[in-house]
Amino acid sequence: MTLDQAYAFGIIGAVIALLIWDRLRYDLVAMLALLVAVGVGIVKPDEAFRGFSDDIVIIVASALVVSAAVGRSGIVEEAMRPLSGRMKTVPAQIIVLTGAVTLLSAVVKNIGALAIFMPIALQVARRNNTSVSSLLMPMAFGSLLGGLMTLVGTSPNIIVSRLRTEMVGEPFSMFDFTPVGLVIAVAGVAFLTVGHRLLPKGRKAASGAAGFSIDDYTAEVRLPETSPFVNKTVADLEAFGEGDVTVAAVIRERHRRYVPSGHWVLFAGDVLVLEADTQALADIVKYAGLELMHEKALEGVESDEDLAVIEAVVEPRSALVGTTVEDVSLRERYGVNLLALSRRGRPIRQRLRRVRFQLGDLLVLQARASGLSETLSALGCLPLAERDLAIGRVRKRWLALTVMVVTIALVATSTVPVVLAFFGAAVAMTALRVVTLKEAYDAIEWPILVLLAALIPVSEALRTTGGTELIAGWLSMAAQGLPPIGALALMLVAAMAVTPFLNNAATVLVMAPIGASLANHLGLRPDAFLMAVAVGAGCDFLTPIGHQCNTLVMGPGGYRFGDYWRLGLPLSIIVVVLGTAAIALFWPLRAG
Repeated sequence: MTLDQAYAFGIIGAVIALLIWDRLRYDLVAMLALLVAVGVGIVKPDEAFRGFSDDIVIIVASALVVSAAVGRSGIVEEAMRPLSGRMKTVPAQIIVLTGAVTLLSAVVKNIGALAIFMPIALQVARRNNTSVSSLLMPMAFGSLLGGLMTLVGTSPNIIVSRLRTEMVGEPFSMFDFTPVGLVIAVAGVAFLTVGHRLLPKGRKAASGAAGFSIDDYTAEVRLPETSPFVNKTVADLEAFGEGDVTVAAVIRERHRRYVPSGHWVLFAGDVLVLEADTQALADIVKYAGLELMHEKALEGVESDEDLAVIEAVVEPRSALVGTTVEDVSLRERYGVNLLALSRRGRPIRQRLRRVRFQLGDLLVLQARASGLSETLSALGCLPLAERDLAIGRVRKRWLALTVMVVTIALVATSTVPVVLAFFGAAVAMTALRVVTLKEAYDAIEWPILVLLAALIPVSEALRTTGGTELIAGWLSMAAQGLPPIGALALMLVAAMAVTPFLNNAATVLVMAPIGASLANHLGLRPDAFLMAVAVGAGCDFLTPIGHQCNTLVMGPGGYRFGDYWRLGLPLSIIVVVLGTAAIALFWPLRAG
């Protein structure tokens, strides 16, 4: 092993260790790795930033904008409406919802496809008294399976295609992934339709069968003249509750309803909507001299003052991630009350004002109904309720569909390069105002782009120093005595094992050159091994942290960390067995 190879291995090892440690964000880790690689001399200074101009970065960014445009157009929800009333049994619900997510994930980013269907799934679960935990994990896994079917279905496919150009002189085309991906996806959805029984029974999602049970947290109380809090402020009452009670609304003049700020003065006869757990509610009613009222629907209020309570999940792009309620001034800046919060299927025990939001947190928010969609979009939260389609957006739906179909046709027929086709589609979606410029920029996951741009030179250094050849030699020794298809399975399993710790995009950047080198060592064609890397990197079913789709459903589904392997392990075995066989069938290991 040379000194440069040792540097390359050390940097990659440090990247993996830092990502497992999870104290630094992955894009910062990638930038640090790039700086160190330049510092030790394995990446030349004039090549340090060439990753930012790589086609991979442009394709991924453009695909994210196109995906957001299709999602916001409402065409998917409109297409699903006729089916929503026919999903009566759990298997029917899983096969329709998971199948739809899987198909959509072939052309839309998988987390975007999942975000579109999660509100639909929750509505279906409520209408049919189905445990939502039976639906959401299969849907998350289906979104990963769907990404295997096309070039733009998932980032690993895009990266593998780009790396193939460097290795064999020609990229994978739009539907080169389809035969293998379709076999795996069909088998995976079929398994998930019956495999949901492997999930723990009787598990509640957050505080209820299909998300938060609002009744457990909301109660109306009257402030009588004898209460010591008459002529005191909302902040005084909330302070008395030691942060466990929120005055979500004040009702006056029998019908007028207000979202109060902390300095609002309370008067005798006010009806207060309190949000708290049962113990905190009982305590404040007893010691603050409040009178419980029978809960009832609040009607007769003016629309501009109406309140809405909605469940939502913190998305990856959310500005809330890493902040607290006080940091973002939810009430003052957004006019929103945080009523409850659940993380990974369990209530947060500490005071809500001190909790730092994380990806996948399940929130119960209360705000004015008017402008609620815009508020949630500004917060970066996914509403867990069936969304009403905006009036007058029918034309936008058809524009989005037309642009998407034309783009796929151009790529499939090789009329224009993939990068130009999807860049043009992103520009068209914005120019036609299917998405606004702000929505387009918000849809781009900048940390992922920085990760890719920074790691491209580092992964290239691993190859140019001979590190990939060295690892391929070790793997070829491990594969001695195995048939070629056994070596292919070994490559797929290795990529699948590394992905939870290294991020799927980074896994491909590191493992694809190793796979191609292993094929050369064994005298086999590299295409099959590149496909194996793409499949392995796209399939992480064992943990909630390896992929954002898995994290996103954890809170709403009420899942625990250990629940994922119950369903994910047999699915992973199916992927390895069928994936290896399908790759060997459609991409022969030997020439001729």
